[in-house]
Amino acid sequence: MRLSKKINKKRLMRLIRHKRIRKKIFGTEQKPRLNIFKGSKTLFAQVIDDISAKTLIGIATNSKDLKGQVKGANIEGAKKLGKIIAEKCKEKGIKELVFDRGGYKYHGVIKSFADSVRENGIRI
Repeated sequence: MRLSKKINKKRLMRLIRHKRIRKKIFGTEQKPRLNIFKGSKTLFAQVIDDISAKTLIGIATNSKDLKGQVKGANIEGAKKLGKIIAEKCKEKGIKELVFDRGGYKYHGVIKSFADSVRENGIRI
């Protein structure tokens, strides 16, 4: 993995953690991988089947479903994003997911997103 010198240590450590985690976590058709990416203004969540290399569901806090309801990548936005992801998973018949936290620590926004998905009936 080539990284420029401008990258800060915090981001570098997240990328190293993410790479280490991805060696162990993969999604199947029955139990896809739920990935989350935290940008400065937006949260992105995807449900991915790694075996067929397809994204089954993809949504962000700035998408049509959440337009005007959420401002930024905060805990409130993470809860609403988790609820929408859970509803879309239920529509596709997905009951269980593997959670890929993307190298982020499991607290704050990431934790509230995962808790919201669990509260809405999806097993992680």
